Amino acid sequence: MAEPSHGSLRVEALGAHHDRTSFASGVEPLDRYFRNQAGQDARKNMAAPFVLVLADGAIGGYYTLSSTGVTLAELPVEITRRLPRYPIIPATLLGRLAVDQRMRGRSYGRFLLADALHRALRSEIASFAVVVDAKDAAALRFYQRENFLPFPDQPTKLFRPMADIARLFQ
Repeated sequence: MAEPSHGSLRVEALGAHHDRTSFASGVEPLDRYFRNQAGQDARKNMAAPFVLVLADGAIGGYYTLSSTGVTLAELPVEITRRLPRYPIIPATLLGRLAVDQRMRGRSYGRFLLADALHRALRSEIASFAVVVDAKDAAALRFYQRENFLPFPDQPTKLFRPMADIARLFQ
């Protein structure tokens, strides 16, 4: 998989110039976060929000990235056998991902996910995996189709090892 590209679309860091008022994914907590909290989280370095900017300048979707950690006990045994015995394993949290409901069916969710994975891979900060917490059954199916693996005792929390992500972009 090469670097994400989708015609005249671009993904950029959320800025004050982006109009978030008309964005509507149909999932109220994601919409409320984007309208009311995303800018504050960016300014306070709590999350890095990125927006999908359409050709007309409208926002077609967004995602957030931040640092997190997972304990060895959370991961499947077959994975932990190959890891050092550190109490916390560094990871990247894909905290939120949403597409405007008017843009559904155009693969923008997959495009945003590919951009997020590529951005996490290019980071100069160590990360064993990208972690997501699926908010509902549809999100869970989406991440499972994209080869995310469940945490054994937390079926809605999934991860994709960075080594696997690296192979996507070779």
